[in-house]
Order: sequence, then structure tokens, then C-alpha cells
Amino acid sequence: MVHEVHHNDLMQAQAADVAVLDFNATWCNPCRMLAPVLESASQDLEGKALFYGIDVDENPALAAQFGIQSIPALIVLKKGQPVARQVGFMPKPALMQWLNGVL
Repeated sequence: MVHEVHHNDLMQAQAADVAVLDFNATWCNPCRMLAPVLESASQDLEGKALFYGIDVDENPALAAQFGIQSIPALIVLKKGQPVARQVGFMPKPALMQWLNGVL
């Protein structure tokens, strides 16, 4: 399950051992294409990582904090610290390969 982040509150994700942050926007076509891929990946990686969707229009402070310039952007946090970043759409096999390499 991909959890939505509201009001720039990332406390839950930063407390997780591993969190995948998906910076997106409702008007972004590649973001909409990535959403079901991330939902499926979150089910495959249940217990290994928590997934969070962050709308950059609703959470501008978080987008600025993480230096988001293009979306969709994925950032993996381990113990609250960014360890990997990927920008753009990825099909599920590529996403899983990237995530498994990071996790």
C-alpha cells in the first residue's frame, strides 16, 4: 500500500527502517503511469519497505527539502536518510531491479 503524505508531514516515513518516497502530481502523466507500478511493488515488498506518495503541489516544503526538480521522483530513505534517487517512469521490472539493489 502506498500511503499519502499530507501537510508536509514526513514523520512516519522518517521513522521507518526503509521508506520509498514518490514525489508526484495529479497533472503529471508519467506520475499517473507510475502509480499502479508502485502499488504493485509495495505489495511485493511488504515488510521490507514502506511506500509514500507525496503530491508536490500539496507538499511544496518537502519537495524543496529533497531538491525535487522533476517528477516523478523516487527517493529511498534508510533510517530517515536518503540513500538513492531515481527520476522518471520505470516499468515494474526496472523498478524492482533498482529497489532490490538499494534495499
